[in-house]
Amino acid sequence: MTIYDFTVKDRKGNDVKMSDYKGKVLLIVNTATGCGFTPQYEGLEKLWEEYHGKGLEILDFPCDQFGHQAPGTDEEIHQFCQMKFNTGFENFKKIEVNGENAEPLYKYLKSQKSFAGFTGEKAEFMAGFIAKQDPDYKNNSEIKWNFTKFLVNREGVVVERFESTTEPAEIADKILSLL
Repeated sequence: MTIYDFTVKDRKGNDVKMSDYKGKVLLIVNTATGCGFTPQYEGLEKLWEEYHGKGLEILDFPCDQFGHQAPGTDEEIHQFCQMKFNTGFENFKKIEVNGENAEPLYKYLKSQKSFAGFTGEKAEFMAGFIAKQDPDYKNNSEIKWNFTKFLVNREGVVVERFESTTEPAEIADKILSLL
């Protein structure tokens, strides 16, 4: 099984085959519009503008599982992203990333790369915050919060996972190395 075996839904509910992205570098992100990490949309858009022409695709999967921070319909979320951050990358249908109803693509992503550890200036805060909800959080592959990012190479291999505390700009060199 590879990432190309999955089909997801766009924000309008249409099927999108992941095989449509063969030969592209993918950054797959679970997002939220009302989160402390929501300003990362700006950094994601900068990455997309810089590298889209060279083969980068950013796939945005809104998720309301963490503090109900992705309220609204799929179209309302898309409009928010357009108005606030002028995003050009794909917004997909709102999904669940953990639990029984987790999107199969996300089950696969988590099976390929488990928790990577928090980094940056918010690392200590996030570690304490998540530990209160899941004391064993370091030892499972569940998505911990909004804006977890998976980097996939042109062959469809999940090469790295970045947690919420990793800013998009910090991933630029890794993306460039895959393009």
